[in-house]
Amino acid sequence: MRKKTLKDFDFKGKKALVRVDFNVPLADGQITDDTRIQAALPTIQYLINEGARVILMSHLGRPKGEVNEAYRMDPVAQRLAELLNKEVSKVDDCIGPEVEEAVNNMQDGDVLVLENTRFYKEETKNDPDFAKKLASIADVFVSDAFGTVHRAHASTVGVAEHLPAVAGFLLQRELEALGDVMENPEHPFVAIMGGAKVSDKIGVIRNLMDKIDYLLVGGGIANTFIRAKGYETGKSLVEEDKLDLAKELLKEAEEKGVELVLPVDVVVADDFSNDANFKAVTIDNIPADWESLDSGGPKTIEKYSEIIKNARTVIWNGPIGVFELDNFAKGTFAIAEAMAESKARTIIGGGDSAAAIKKAGLEDKMTHISTGGGASLMFFEGKPLPGVEALDDLD
Repeated sequence: MRKKTLKDFDFKGKKALVRVDFNVPLADGQITDDTRIQAALPTIQYLINEGARVILMSHLGRPKGEVNEAYRMDPVAQRLAELLNKEVSKVDDCIGPEVEEAVNNMQDGDVLVLENTRFYKEETKNDPDFAKKLASIADVFVSDAFGTVHRAHASTVGVAEHLPAVAGFLLQRELEALGDVMENPEHPFVAIMGGAKVSDKIGVIRNLMDKIDYLLVGGGIANTFIRAKGYETGKSLVEEDKLDLAKELLKEAEEKGVELVLPVDVVVADDFSNDANFKAVTIDNIPADWESLDSGGPKTIEKYSEIIKNARTVIWNGPIGVFELDNFAKGTFAIAEAMAESKARTIIGGGDSAAAIKKAGLEDKMTHISTGGGASLMFFEGKPLPGVEALDDLD
């Protein structure tokens, strides 16, 4: 990695402003999944041990630039204190006199959580004055929120203009894992692309075409490809305006020697509901008034699993069915099982794919599960990540 990391800075007695991703799911004010807090612990604990004064900032939810009581960081600070087994202070703002006073009263090894950065509309606009105020309380900026580095916000990019800026352990691990698989993949190299829209994955598919041997397509994306090949898709989700694009990508794959693999059978339903009637049909037999909700029919699962089993590198972005509904989760879980059983290096591109892996209970069987769906997608697309570009380069 060509950026400075925690080991490149002496933190003793220094005020470290750390951008973490504490955007955790909440229900009735309670955290329902603390995975993102747990992911930040190695960096936070390292800074404590090194004698830094640790100031944590994050967004939570979408308060749209206004104070919203439902999105205060208090539950996060409480959970962090439990995980660290240490007192964690919290202030009700992220800039201003209250924050300055709290920071001035910190001792080496103390931890302070700032209020939700998105209570200010200036955050998402990367307002220079707001970024300067955030940075003014610290001696060094540590970026450790991979899930937000694809966004040029004040807390991810702006502050780096005013402070020495280094990557935390989580960000470093993400960049090394994703970078290595893109630069040094073992072959056969298989990419699995699911999700709703082919338009969301065009850049990724095109960038991968020069590297991969197989592209396995699923989800709503598969429906668009199936229609492009001349089959009826009933009421399935299809991007009608992307049929020509799908044809182009099929041709491009053929020209580059990439085997673009589509489902041979899918699971269709007469309603978008777990209570709907459903059945597996071949792609040339989709009923006109039914819709495909799982592109992993039995024969497709067998075909995809065989390719994955023989792979040496597999990356996966996007579920291949509506896995939130149990009757349509079989294909997605079968992909997860096949990856878990393979000897390949397996990289999960965050977002819904990571959620599916977790739901299947297979997190420990994967080489790397990214903490950022949007960021990993941009990385696979070959685009620079603003929050990484802003960090200090190694000499």
